[in-house]
Amino acid sequence: MLNPRLRFLAWALAAIVGIWSLAMMGHWYFESRKITADKVHAYVGSVDFGRLGRPGREKALKRLEDMLNAVSYQERQRLREQRLMNAWFGQMTEDEKTQFVEATLPAGFKQMINAFEQLPEDKRRHVIDDALKNLRAGNTQPVGGPQGGANGPPPISPELEAKIRTIGLKAFYSQSSAQTKAEAAPLLEEMQRQMESGRLFRRQQ
Repeated sequence: MLNPRLRFLAWALAAIVGIWSLAMMGHWYFESRKITADKVHAYVGSVDFGRLGRPGREKALKRLEDMLNAVSYQERQRLREQRLMNAWFGQMTEDEKTQFVEATLPAGFKQMINAFEQLPEDKRRHVIDDALKNLRAGNTQPVGGPQGGANGPPPISPELEAKIRTIGLKAFYSQSSAQTKAEAAPLLEEMQRQMESGRLFRRQQ
């Protein structure tokens, strides 16, 4: 029979092992529920969106919207670079496209548009320039395609870029179709990130 000291050590060791096991199980559980770009990719690939009826389409879109809103900014951009949503988006109705774009906007996006419009012209230009520079630096194409970077394709078309610069962000967003908003989304989200970081304003103080 164990003496009291050895019995205490055995119970202490068992408690430590039990706590460690619970911690590992908790970590595994939360990691398994965490939404990642790979899980979004797997979900999109598992659903034949074009063959769904209306209730199924609504449910599938809501699930995709929730997943996209749960991934990090970097993973969201990676999914865009892979053109993951193109197949679904091309089969959406105009109402579905509008809902999808609005539902997947980052929090505070519309406030960002208002703040951007209040900036002097030179600072608005710097926000757009810096956002484009960052997007080009991290731009990649789908597997098998050409690499991005300085010599890669632009993150948005020159026509959209020129339109945003010419008529202003608020007018661009209010006048554009859901398709156009989706095409400009990488730039618009990077502009928001630039403004929220405050780097532009620290640099020009």
